[in-house]
Amino acid sequence: MRRQKTLIACLMRLIPLMALGACSTTEPTVSQRLDEGTGVTISYARTPFLLVRDMPAYGAYARSFVQLGAIEVNRMGSREYFLWMSTWNTDHVAGAAEHRDGFDSAVLFVDGEPIALDVHGWTHDMIGASQPIYVRPFASSTDAYYRVTINQMALIALADDLWLRTGGKQPRDFQLWDEQAAARADFVVFVQRLGGD
Repeated sequence: MRRQKTLIACLMRLIPLMALGACSTTEPTVSQRLDEGTGVTISYARTPFLLVRDMPAYGAYARSFVQLGAIEVNRMGSREYFLWMSTWNTDHVAGAAEHRDGFDSAVLFVDGEPIALDVHGWTHDMIGASQPIYVRPFASSTDAYYRVTINQMALIALADDLWLRTGGKQPRDFQLWDEQAAARADFVVFVQRLGGD
């Protein structure tokens, strides 16, 4: 009951933000499809967040990127929630092992509060999908999927500030690229529809 009250309180704070998503485009902000290969229904926010890390040691414009998208997997009413991450560098030549380094466990800071993320799987089939949910920006990009809760999704949607720290021996920090207005608006709509049909 307490969990439901927390979620309801968070969702009520989202209502004023709906105007952002309503004016941005005529495309749906949340997509839903029945995965014919596995029989699950998958919902996801249209626009993922983009986070960046400058790497001046590798060149003036060298950067490493992370995309962060929201996913709901519905197995006949049993719902699970995931964050999708895709990682890549400006050189596009790093191998999968390099892209995965530190992403087996990471921390997403939501207005300063840490959300620990442990990788659930590196491929879409690990969450019950027979094909990718989001399009990877480059063939060399590496995907990862992290299980989260409804409340964590709501906190991310409400956040003024998001940043990510990878795990491993040499943690790396990724900051939001610019304002991310479209991603924020789409995430808000996604959270409002969580658990809906």
